[in-house]
Amino acid sequence: MNAPTPDARSAAPALFRPIEIRGLTIRNRVWVPPLCQYSVTGLDGVPHDWHLVHLGSMAAGGAGLVIAEATAVNPAGRISDHDTGIWNDEQAGAWSRITRFIRSQGAASGIQLAHAGRKASVWAEPLRRPGSQPLDEGGWTTVSASAQAFEGLREPVALDEPGILQVVEDFRAGARRAIDAGFDLVEVHAAHGYLVHQFLSPLSNLRDDAWGGDLAGRARLLLEIVRAVRAEVGDQVPVFVRFSATDWVEGGWDEAQTATVARWCQDAGADFFDVSTGGLVAHAHIPVGPGYQAGHAEYVGEHGDVPVSAVGRITNARHADDLVASGAADAVMFGKAMMRDPHFALRAADELGAGTSMWPVQYLRARPEVNDGEW
Repeated sequence: MNAPTPDARSAAPALFRPIEIRGLTIRNRVWVPPLCQYSVTGLDGVPHDWHLVHLGSMAAGGAGLVIAEATAVNPAGRISDHDTGIWNDEQAGAWSRITRFIRSQGAASGIQLAHAGRKASVWAEPLRRPGSQPLDEGGWTTVSASAQAFEGLREPVALDEPGILQVVEDFRAGARRAIDAGFDLVEVHAAHGYLVHQFLSPLSNLRDDAWGGDLAGRARLLLEIVRAVRAEVGDQVPVFVRFSATDWVEGGWDEAQTATVARWCQDAGADFFDVSTGGLVAHAHIPVGPGYQAGHAEYVGEHGDVPVSAVGRITNARHADDLVASGAADAVMFGKAMMRDPHFALRAADELGAGTSMWPVQYLRARPEVNDGEW
């Protein structure tokens, strides 16, 4: 990653300095993380008008990067049957309409390539019922590192080596379709208790073969995926990895392991690390509060010597700007804040004095200085 020029630093608040990652320049550090919508009504993984408006409104609202929700690389990898997919050309074609609009608004687009593992085949929100979706009601057999169930869900099948290698191939193929669909970058989902995280954590990976055991064995699936994705997308496309930096459980995955594996991922071809926490264990004690995960991002960035983004109850523009200005994070992900207000980035730019160059021409007459400075 190349640092912004000195002129860019002096001309804008830290949150609104552009950032260059490989061949991609992102206009600011206000980023939208993957936000599951559970809205594929056709149950075929194909995104539609909701996804266009949901993601497009945030691009029009000034975000620098908009990352599409956890998108399954194969049908069994969906969290629910209402999830988006990227395992066939029809899905890629539907995504291309969305990426064109995001680009037209000056934002970069990303997609999170995902496999839910043992947390798949659950009922879609917001009408989620307890437990796994039954096999005779549209559910499917789930897979994981080991035959150990997530609390309240049915037991998965432990992947054998051919199954693991097929998962790697599915991520590779998903990355190809994503780039063909016009996405500017891809993110590998290794967080929130989903399949790759299930391999990383010693709480869920009980294997004694080359895909388990020590840290190198547990990280092998992720590293194979990163290498495959990098080889597929070429040298100019950024590759992100999303980590949960801790399971919040003693003896589980932690930030020291995350920092080490982030370095290994960087050596394998990853560029940037989206740091969250939790998701592997149902009843972990998580001390939630404003910016509660930012310290984990800072730890991974410092100890892994890698660029990171922070996420988690960051809703204040000045707080976010301080995180970037201090070097605690290279960017900030705004999830629920952007769902509440898709124009959050425009509001933050006004608050921080970053100017109004991101405003869509259709909305120029609504700029605060035109409207007596009032939102």
